Amino acid sequence: MRGAAARQPSGDAAPELWGGVECTINRVRDRWFSQLERSGHLQRESDLDAFAALGVRALRQPVLWEQVAPDEAQDGDWAWATRRLQRLRALDIEPIVGLVHHGSGPAHTSLVSPCFPAKLAAYAGAVATRYPWVTHYTPVNEPLTTARFSGLYGHWYPHGRDPAIFWRALHAQCRGTVLAMQAIRAVQPDARLVQTDDLGRTWSTPRLAHQAAFNNQLRWLGWDLLCGTVDPGHALWSWLLDVCAARPDEILWFAAHPCPPDIVGINHYVTSNRFLDERLERYPPDTHGGNGRERYADVEAVRVLEGHAGGIGALLGEAWARYGRPIAVTEVHLHAPREDQLRWLWDSWQAACAARREGIDVRAVTVWALLGSRDWDGLLTQHSDYYEPGAFDVRNGRRRPTAIARLARDLAAGDAPGHPVLSGPGWWARPERLLHPRVDMAEARNAAAGPGAPARPLLITGASGTLGRAFARICIARGLAHRLLDRAALDIADPAAVHDALARWQPWAVVNAAGYVRVDEAERDHARCFRENSDGPATLAAGCARAGVAFATFSSDLVFDGAGDAPYLEDAAVAPLSVYGESKARAESRVLAHHPAALVVRTSAFFGPWDPHNFVSCALRALGQGAPFAAAEDVTVSPTYVPDLVHACLDLLVDGESGVWHLTNGQPVTWADFARRAAAAAGTDARSLRPCRADGLGWVARRPRYSALGTSRVFAMPGLDDAILRCVRSMAA
Repeated sequence: MRGAAARQPSGDAAPELWGGVECTINRVRDRWFSQLERSGHLQRESDLDAFAALGVRALRQPVLWEQVAPDEAQDGDWAWATRRLQRLRALDIEPIVGLVHHGSGPAHTSLVSPCFPAKLAAYAGAVATRYPWVTHYTPVNEPLTTARFSGLYGHWYPHGRDPAIFWRALHAQCRGTVLAMQAIRAVQPDARLVQTDDLGRTWSTPRLAHQAAFNNQLRWLGWDLLCGTVDPGHALWSWLLDVCAARPDEILWFAAHPCPPDIVGINHYVTSNRFLDERLERYPPDTHGGNGRERYADVEAVRVLEGHAGGIGALLGEAWARYGRPIAVTEVHLHAPREDQLRWLWDSWQAACAARREGIDVRAVTVWALLGSRDWDGLLTQHSDYYEPGAFDVRNGRRRPTAIARLARDLAAGDAPGHPVLSGPGWWARPERLLHPRVDMAEARNAAAGPGAPARPLLITGASGTLGRAFARICIARGLAHRLLDRAALDIADPAAVHDALARWQPWAVVNAAGYVRVDEAERDHARCFRENSDGPATLAAGCARAGVAFATFSSDLVFDGAGDAPYLEDAAVAPLSVYGESKARAESRVLAHHPAALVVRTSAFFGPWDPHNFVSCALRALGQGAPFAAAEDVTVSPTYVPDLVHACLDLLVDGESGVWHLTNGQPVTWADFARRAAAAAGTDARSLRPCRADGLGWVARRPRYSALGTSRVFAMPGLDDAILRCVRSMAA
């Protein structure tokens, strides 16, 4: 990106790859929420080396006002920022320094304080003086979006719901940006402004066309102010004066002090495009709103418009036509299963490349939220610890590269990405995206991509079992091509049958969800148990290894003897007590011997909404009828919600993970306590529960007294109580 603002695109050359860490420090009443603290990035300087290994040329690097100088700039703690910027310089990565990211500044100011612009400028000058070699800045990230969330929607401080507060917040941020760039350029005359904001488009019914037109003007307002183009001829001039109580001199100040972006930074999300509809009965109440004169629903366009597939391509053209200035896609992130995260990034990259071929000066595409993000599902208004992975998964405090990291490396190196899931459409392009009565708006349609090569499927064994059916069900929801095979279609212990199936279906991965599951009967049915649980997985693993196909299979907590009293980690020695446990232990070693890149998942105590015979279903059915229900109070396990398990396994397969992994919903409980928790979640009387010792349940096979599974991996499934609640709600639906 060296000298990016002066360089022109060259033919079909690809854009640069940039990166960014979700770094919001936002204020909710008198609390500040820091994404940097919660991702662990503040403590891990090695993150920067991991980013460099992806091939990123520039990094949106936070040097945030609230973090560095919560009191006054001259009293700031610059140590962290200095170390990070020096390391980026050594790695030859251009920092794009951000000063405020969805924040309102330290406690001594705010977005509605008259002092905000001057104080931000003073801080910006201090940053530039300390780091005079830095040339790219984003003083304020997404000023329009932040003004909406803080001044119109009431989410963030000062929690306004008034156009006048919206204007004060937007004015403060934009004026602060102009003054900040003046202060920076007094030190570094070549400093460039990379001005980011969310960009989407609004569609509507004919009756609300005027509101859609207004929204489609409003989306440009932050950039327009900085460019100095908001004057009495601007489409929003009257609205700013009459509705927002803006003064003409406040607006015209920007025309007298233009500070146009050197690079227009576009952040586009699948939620950025909107559709307005006055037919409220078609939509849930939480979508209802209005403009003070009319009531209407405001929904994601992708959820209602027939033929609308979202994407950033058309927006790049609109921004180029309006400003004629270099463009970068400065945030590419999607909260979705891993394969759709990959598809979203790939679609954005392809759109940027197509725009460059059309002569649009698109400089870069940014892999955003490299370390993931937390609590954006609730718009950062509370700590719920909801995590969305990015190029790296940093749950448990350590860093694990996901498939997004591999795709980023391919893009940076100019290599064609080869992940099989990229051949399928993202959810925004699949029929099931439509959640509301569809609206046929041909003029809103994006150009559809031509038919591509058929997607290589995921091959799933175990069509008659709970797990196999769950994989098929969730693959449908995630848009993953798959084939679910029963024993008649594939004998997994027959090498010839495995070879033929792999040759016929050409899968990119195989999930073995087949197996012998009757733990007690296995004590007298050794041969069949070992054929299905040991020979079959080993045969599949060998066939997949020869074909270069990813492979996943499942093991059990019953490979352990339960002599301990702490959760078993992946490297614990196995010591099965039963024939079933021995069959699984043998499978683990044989699978990994044949296919060292295989994924072996140990799990435990399945429950879920789609199987009427699992423990939770049986317990709630009996307790609901007041019938006695016996459950062991001296055996501890780690229950596993099947939908969570399947989603986790699919993510790990897409990420290319291997080896032994423990996947459960985390919390060790006795079977009796598990039943109590399920009853409490369902609001069911548990007085007929009969806690008992395991030796009174008539089990034939020996079970470990304590077989809870822990993990040393950088991965975590949702907690047990949350999983139980979701299960109960799904069963009741």
